[in-house]
Amino acid sequence: MVVEFAEKNLLGKAQSRPDLVLQVVDKARREGILPTIEAALNRLDQPMVLGYSSSGIVQEVGDGVHHVAAGDWVACAGGGYAVHAEYAVVPKNLVVKLPEGVDLAEAAFTTLGAIAMHGFRLSNPQIGERVGIIGLGLLGLMAGQIAAAAGCEVFGVDINPNRVDLGRKTGIFSVVRDQAKEACLAWSLGCGCDVVLICADTKSDDPVDLAAELARDRGRIVAVGAVGMDIPRKKYYEKELSFQVSRSYGPGRYDPLYEEKGQDYPFGYIRWTEGRNLDAFIQLLRQKKIQLKALISHRFPIDRGIEAYELITGKKKEDYLGVLLEYPIILDPRVSRIDYLVHHKKLSAESIGIGIIGAGLYANSVFLPVIKKVGMARMVGVASASGVTAQHCAKRFGMDYATSNVDDILDDESIQGVVILTRHSSHSELTQRALSKGKAVYCEKPLVITREQLLQLEAVFQKDKFPLLMVGFNRRFSDLTKELKKFLSDTHNPAVIHYRINAGFLPAQHWLNDPNQGGGRIIGEACHFIDFITYLIGNPPVEIYARSLPDMGRYSQDNVVMNLLFSDGSIGTITYVANGDKALPKERLEVFCDGSAAILDDFRRLELYKGGKQIFRRTLSQQDKGHMNSWRAFIDCIKHGGPPPIPYSHLFGVTASALAAVESIRLVKPVAIDHRFLYDSHFDR
Repeated sequence: MVVEFAEKNLLGKAQSRPDLVLQVVDKARREGILPTIEAALNRLDQPMVLGYSSSGIVQEVGDGVHHVAAGDWVACAGGGYAVHAEYAVVPKNLVVKLPEGVDLAEAAFTTLGAIAMHGFRLSNPQIGERVGIIGLGLLGLMAGQIAAAAGCEVFGVDINPNRVDLGRKTGIFSVVRDQAKEACLAWSLGCGCDVVLICADTKSDDPVDLAAELARDRGRIVAVGAVGMDIPRKKYYEKELSFQVSRSYGPGRYDPLYEEKGQDYPFGYIRWTEGRNLDAFIQLLRQKKIQLKALISHRFPIDRGIEAYELITGKKKEDYLGVLLEYPIILDPRVSRIDYLVHHKKLSAESIGIGIIGAGLYANSVFLPVIKKVGMARMVGVASASGVTAQHCAKRFGMDYATSNVDDILDDESIQGVVILTRHSSHSELTQRALSKGKAVYCEKPLVITREQLLQLEAVFQKDKFPLLMVGFNRRFSDLTKELKKFLSDTHNPAVIHYRINAGFLPAQHWLNDPNQGGGRIIGEACHFIDFITYLIGNPPVEIYARSLPDMGRYSQDNVVMNLLFSDGSIGTITYVANGDKALPKERLEVFCDGSAAILDDFRRLELYKGGKQIFRRTLSQQDKGHMNSWRAFIDCIKHGGPPPIPYSHLFGVTASALAAVESIRLVKPVAIDHRFLYDSHFDR
């Protein structure tokens, strides 16, 4: 499915995913056509890893992993984890140790087996019941053998005579589609099937229609495969049939707490999680109750992997069923770095060498294109936990190498500046490591996600010497921001500032909402807006009072109003909401001070009011949030020295303020912000 989608042209992609087309149209209305086209093409350019079912030999285990050890043979599951690669990093709940008698070839099918098993369990089968299988591909043939192992009688249907023959060889009473209804009635003594599992893969509604004909009165039907879902009401009504869609391979699927963090469900409450289904299938293999050898039609060494995909996508006209990709046992040490013969434009010997840490969507679609456009520096190498994204990024932007080892970047003497574009939880550690190596650091916000991390980083800056540090508070560098700051420069009295952000909804499972990964929406994103008001006032706030709606939990950060008090008496209000409509532009800032007023609309339009006069300013492009000017300032400071582009009192003060806002929500009272030594004259030298 993924390969076929990738091979379509833009029109074909649009036709197959109308939901994504609507998202593009909405984005174009909000942000303009050119930025939308660029964002869409960047998204389409991102590499996707293939595979979700594999087996292999454990090389290393992380902390807290006790059920497998180095050298064990294991089966692995999960999209993005059990991928087609020589090495894969798989969370512990998605790894099952293989017992004696189960080989790697059979174990490679374990995820598919767990999918079939979960669909079978959902039907609540009883010993001796009759189970119908529609679709005798891999899923159907495994589901049939699982049902037989559970003491059920099994009836199979397929449109392909070869699959029907294979079903019979595995012990399933199988017929072709045209004979299905009559044969099933005869086989079931006129009663029909107690359970029907739809394991076909087709856009047609025929399997759903056929299931109703095969099922007995009040029978149970479970859709395991991807099929058309137009249910014929008359047939389902007359027999009072139940219909259920099976979600992958069991409870835990798509739950980041289970899959990513390894938190298992209580055995007494959820008996069959996806991990336990994986293990149960392995045990059936051990007991020889599932025969997979006959289902393996092809084996390809990985260097012929393209042929495997040509086979399953139909480019190579040949019947197939189970297709294995096989990897050689690698005796050499693992390679964490790939060097390229890069034909980039030669820059002067004085050009700045830049190392990139993190190669996700934001890096590829927003930040690295900015570095490339600005020039003044050369991207030397990129480090990412994913080898696929690192390679893609290095090739796209003409870097010397891609690596999965951060030390390759930090120890590279040709690199003077490091850009940190990883998930928020790693920002503090990577920043400290890079600074300790003498590298200038541009850290995408936030700087830290906990107070402990902030105190550790502050300690680094209390030393006599430290390299340049900058955080990606880019909005203060926008051309319209500079115009607004100049307009306010003649004012001397305290200001009142209101900043409204229509942030948009994020699901609770999103990594940004995870306090251990993203830090939450205030620390992870709203710090931008605290910094913007800080820039206009000239100093960070000294007190903050934040209240939130309890819509996503008691201490939700989705819909928040923050009141900021500054040392000069200025008041700032940040209204950060996720319960609005996407059609409304994201940001609007209003400033009132000294008989003057200003409105900044989404970094596209600036309105200035003073002395009864009104002045309008617009961006030359669609929107300017200051990314390019921010990067220019960082590189210029590395080259020529001078004060940091963002005063360190602002960097640390804004970060402390975001942490205080979260504390204020929890305490339901104002929180004073301890800026410690941040206003010492030496700190911003």
